[in-house]
Amino acid sequence: MIYKVLYQELEDEVPVRERTQSLYIEADSVREVRNKLKDRNYNIEYIQELDEAHLNYEKQSEKFKLENV
Repeated sequence: MIYKVLYQELEDEVPVRERTQSLYIEADSVREVRNKLKDRNYNIEYIQELDEAHLNYEKQSEKFKLENV
């Protein structure tokens, strides 16, 4: 499954929409996503599992890049 992760780059940063970053990662569960990203010290706001329609929509964006972790 592909997950979209919304996060702040600094772990102690207060979430502000204008500074929220996103990345896409393949994993079997939300727990696995968190384990794969724990060494990056991100302030993770939300992890969303993408269904096929949403994934196809996200792929149309030039910012779509699947992370290799």
